[in-house]
Amino acid sequence: MLRSLCNKKGMGMIEVLIALFMTVVAVLGVFSLVSPAWRTSTRSDYLGRASGILYEELIRQEARIMNPCCSVTAGTLPAVAVNTSGQTTAQAGDVQFNVNTTITDLSTATSPNFWGVTVRVTWPGHTGISESLVVSRQDGFTSTLGCALGGTACQ
Repeated sequence: MLRSLCNKKGMGMIEVLIALFMTVVAVLGVFSLVSPAWRTSTRSDYLGRASGILYEELIRQEARIMNPCCSVTAGTLPAVAVNTSGQTTAQAGDVQFNVNTTITDLSTATSPNFWGVTVRVTWPGHTGISESLVVSRQDGFTSTLGCALGGTACQ
């Protein structure tokens, strides 16, 4: 047994081939994870951008409805296209997000001036994300710009 511990012949061809095979399998395993990682990263980027657009639209509609100077009409607003660059015209590499907003009159005889706002943001290849909000009129949100200057705060 002592002789086998002191044997200094080195690694044989079989050991080298096994080590090489295991290294190749490990490298190919790592390469197979790259494509799903890119898809996940892309989806995460789209979801992040869409949630920012969704939040901005909800806040804009909420501020508009809360201002008693602004008129509110229930229904579906025209769809708006938003480019990732933030420019009005698409730039090279832009992805276009479509924003659909629906306003529903939730007023009752005992609770007037309540509206539901639902915003859905979609992009190519995905059904999108949506969120809803219930908004009521607030006298404290009267904007002098909205009433005095022809409703510029109501747009």
